[in-house]
Amino acid sequence: MSKLNADKPELTPAPGNSQTIEWDDFMRVDLRVGTIVSAEEFPEARRPAYKLQVDFGAEIGLKKSSAQITDLYDRESLIGRQVLAVVNFPPKQIGPFMSECLVTGFHNAEGAVVLTMPTTEVPNGSRLL
Repeated sequence: MSKLNADKPELTPAPGNSQTIEWDDFMRVDLRVGTIVSAEEFPEARRPAYKLQVDFGAEIGLKKSSAQITDLYDRESLIGRQVLAVVNFPPKQIGPFMSECLVTGFHNAEGAVVLTMPTTEVPNGSRLL
């Protein structure tokens, strides 16, 4: 253990080069469901992306996100979709746009991002358990 982290145990790598974390570590990541209410082109982005506005319900409200999801989704098909996002990262400047949350997804075999979405509608702002 380093002196800087003397009060914290070292994490043991799990299979697949991941590190084992404690439950409290997982709970620090605030993953919530929200509904996309707007999707705009983002021509200033380095890679093709949309500027999204996501409604996380009364407690969290609306948050903006830049998402590189243009390979599989057109803007119109995104409106009304529920997505899973990290809502407790600090805002991040992406060109002229301030992103306030991270919409999550997976890379498919071709490298395109597939959004993480609930299979059944849940209340906006619901937290991933």
